Amino acid sequence: MPNRLAGETSPYLLQHQDNPVDWLPWGPEAWERARAENRPVLVSIGYSACHWCHVMERESFEDPETAALMNERLVCVKVDREERPDVDAIYMDALQAMTGSGGWPLNAFLTPEQVPFYAGTYFPPASRGGMPAWRDVVRAVTDAWEERPEEIRAGSERIVAHLRGGARISPAAGAVDAGILERAVESLRGAYDPARGGFGGAPKFPPHSALELLLSLGDPGGMAVATLRAMARGGIHDQIGGGFARYAVDATWTVPHFEKMLYDNALLARSYLHGWLVSRDAELLDAGRGILDWALREMRGPEGGFASALDADSEGVEGKFYVWSLAELEDVLGERAEAAMAYFGVSGGGNFEGENILVRAPGVDPPEDLPELRAALLAARAERVRPGLDDKRLTAWNALMIGALADAGAVLGEPEYLDAARQGAEFVLRELRGADGRLLRTWKDGRAHLGAYLEDHAYLLEALLTLYEASWEGRWFAEARAVAEEILARFADPEHGGFFSVPADHEPLVARRKDLEDSPIPSGNSAAALGLLRLAALTGEARYREAADGVIALLHPVAARHPQAFGHLLQAIAFSLGPVREVAIAGQGPAGPLAATVRSRLRPRLVLAGGEDPQVPLLAGRGRVDGRPAAYVCESFACRAPVTDPGELAATLEVG
Repeated sequence: MPNRLAGETSPYLLQHQDNPVDWLPWGPEAWERARAENRPVLVSIGYSACHWCHVMERESFEDPETAALMNERLVCVKVDREERPDVDAIYMDALQAMTGSGGWPLNAFLTPEQVPFYAGTYFPPASRGGMPAWRDVVRAVTDAWEERPEEIRAGSERIVAHLRGGARISPAAGAVDAGILERAVESLRGAYDPARGGFGGAPKFPPHSALELLLSLGDPGGMAVATLRAMARGGIHDQIGGGFARYAVDATWTVPHFEKMLYDNALLARSYLHGWLVSRDAELLDAGRGILDWALREMRGPEGGFASALDADSEGVEGKFYVWSLAELEDVLGERAEAAMAYFGVSGGGNFEGENILVRAPGVDPPEDLPELRAALLAARAERVRPGLDDKRLTAWNALMIGALADAGAVLGEPEYLDAARQGAEFVLRELRGADGRLLRTWKDGRAHLGAYLEDHAYLLEALLTLYEASWEGRWFAEARAVAEEILARFADPEHGGFFSVPADHEPLVARRKDLEDSPIPSGNSAAALGLLRLAALTGEARYREAADGVIALLHPVAARHPQAFGHLLQAIAFSLGPVREVAIAGQGPAGPLAATVRSRLRPRLVLAGGEDPQVPLLAGRGRVDGRPAAYVCESFACRAPVTDPGELAATLEVG
């Protein structure tokens, strides 16, 4: 008999609707029951592409005896971390404080007042490898609650104070040190793996924000481009279908954890595009295009939005969809198999449980018919049982992909990418709004719900500005300003500066936090800061810059010491330190030679406006010169003489 999850939209929650555990979704019913029955609450948090979440479900949550024990002693709540990042962040903080590590599934035991008192990740059905059995954990926790409830509650004030975390940080006195970026680069250099790219050892996650920071600074030491090459050649990169897995379990990028997340791929698509602009390495451009083509082919819905993730497993086996035996390769490719296997680094032993993860072998030139080989393997792979698709659309992650598509569409002159960005933005602004016009977090099968968080607004602000700069369509600029006003009105902290992760009218939680670290994706505060700085440069409005400066004041003292955790914030700091160029182009479209000149290089401290929209202040008073299209290059709204020749524009942009 289905439990209370059957009416939810999250694919992860729906996966659990037939469990014998009496799961409730997060909401008032769970807390009312816990208080009425004086029982602790189990909040079990995961996501649909989480391998160990599936394992624990099969081993424990589908077991009738285990479920009976949980139902007898606990109020059980299931949470999709992707739909509820506010809840996940609170209890992940608690888990890391209690155990020193984190991960999913996250199983937190709470008082009826939502205060955590014990937490862990995966627990096996029987004790092994130093891990207690799940049933033993449930008994021990609930026995402790029965015997010592007041003792457990006594620590609540200290725990809640810890969970408020970054919300208690005060702004640093004084201006940002001009040497902060050099120190950040040196810190990254100290963690860099010169042999294999990336930072640190196994497991290795794509360091999106650090890569973008390095590229924005000209890639000192070549660390970003080398890392992008290493990832592109590894098994973390789907050599057949495009796109990247979430991380590699080794230090060489060879063996991935096979789930594919929309956010990783959106961020990496921009990193590869920007890496190509810096290096002109066609291999990087190929990987970036492959990401976007994969997203359009496999993740895009008919309404224009993008699904969230592809599972790591198919037929209950991690990676089965992606790996190849020698016999399969020979059967599909025939006489071309030998050359293909040499290129893809295939050996008789295999590199994943006896099967082969395709990589790019060092020193082997690509076969002349590589596109045909890939197409043949892709067609053969399509006949396999596909990994599960998490088809909910999240505002934040869609915004990341919209920005990537708009950026690539403009730089590469690809109308397909730019049209997809437009349609994605139209979908979000049309379907992910409530009756009051405010943004919502998640959409599936025509139903949108849950109020949007800071990251949804901040990512959308950045995406809409990128789409405006790519298309010069004023509607995107207007929507970006509206989103910025929502951020300032509903998320700002007037006491300390920066922004809370949830709006002031959000449901009460045990703590109102600030999302600060850019790991694994940019924090809402970092994205808001950079978006507001760009908007300030386009409008000249000081209040946008002042709000962004409030974020920087909170975090700049720690950012240089921990650049992997604050890479996006450091990009905002670099933008704030300037100099920032404001370029307005009159009399020519966004695909014209003047705009192409601006986009021919990575120019992270530049904003671009064009057309004749009166609502864009940077365009005020700009027109043709002697009947010819003209570009106006300004700093702090003080402008040089307009230029009409693309070569002269390029020279002007290089001055200063």
